Amino acid sequence: MSNGFGFVFSFSMVAFAGSACGQWLNYPTAGIPRTPDGKPDLTAPAPRTAEGKPDLSGLWHQPNGVKYTINLNADLKPGDVEMTPWAAAIYKHRQDTLSREDPVGHCNFPGVPQMNAVPYPYKIIQRPDSVVILYEALATFRQIFTDGRQLPKDPNPTWFGYSVGRWDGDTLVVDSSGFNDRSWIDTGGHPHSEEMHTTEYYHRRDFGHIDYRVTITDPKAYVKPWTAAYEIRLMPDTELMEYVCGENNKDLAHLVGK
Repeated sequence: MSNGFGFVFSFSMVAFAGSACGQWLNYPTAGIPRTPDGKPDLTAPAPRTAEGKPDLSGLWHQPNGVKYTINLNADLKPGDVEMTPWAAAIYKHRQDTLSREDPVGHCNFPGVPQMNAVPYPYKIIQRPDSVVILYEALATFRQIFTDGRQLPKDPNPTWFGYSVGRWDGDTLVVDSSGFNDRSWIDTGGHPHSEEMHTTEYYHRRDFGHIDYRVTITDPKAYVKPWTAAYEIRLMPDTELMEYVCGENNKDLAHLVGK
């Protein structure tokens, strides 16, 4: 497993600030089912929209710390992720230099799929024609269009790419492409090219939990598609906090690598 030094160093003091501190802690989130003692009932049935679809709206986080931020394939078996020679050479360099060049350490976006794996919270806002995700980390956002449009054929590459969603039963399936090749899949340095296509699956199994999967298809970087999965957990009775990455500049001198 990678040291993931660049991102983990910047996380060391504030990784769990959102879950431990937060804001408006004494202001209960409206619409959350409660147990008789007033605590959020996270095992209650998942809410649904007026259209009958599961409502993913809420404040969420990935509860396993930096495990998947460091290594997205941490739960996979050897051989599940088979890199091409091009990608293997890049990955070896990043490992050998202890992720010194991690773009997040330089205040660039983690990109997809890494952004969902960080321990900072994010707010999902679901509308009939789109799903918007507000990320506390780096104070940014992502749009997933569910209005029937197709992915652009010749996109201008971006950090988060372009995303369209559709419902498969109670699971939101999100296809994304049009990424630049500057982000890393994780802080360990798994690379991707501009050919990467991701397919994400969001299944809200009850009020407080989303089962999340992402399949990465990138023929330039990986011999075959591979899939990672983890749980996303609701964060009730709190709110997003301001995140200013410029404050990380003082730490860049410590990213010395080898």
